[in-house]
Amino acid sequence: MAQIYAVIATGGKQYRVSPGQVIDVEQLPGDEGNVVELGEVLLVADGENVVADRAALDGARVRATIVNQGRYRKVIVFKYKSKVRYRRKRGHRQPYTRLMIDEIVGR
Repeated sequence: MAQIYAVIATGGKQYRVSPGQVIDVEQLPGDEGNVVELGEVLLVADGENVVADRAALDGARVRATIVNQGRYRKVIVFKYKSKVRYRRKRGHRQPYTRLMIDEIVGR
């Protein structure tokens, strides 16, 4: 049997997903265990048929379960200018949502 997959867009990025896969995306609202539907499907392929037409993908959805809401490791942002005593140090932790892809629904 051919592997079914889809290309979705969420959080300004595109992801190639298939059922059973775990991905990290930009933070989505919801709690752990909630089911979310990702509606912006750009492409669906089932091995031999590839559909990328917007009109044909109008009803396509990807269902996923929220596994975890978390934050990545801290990134240090350090600005420095020599000879003028200018130093700025800031830290940033980007929030993310870990999703388990359950199914790719219809075209």
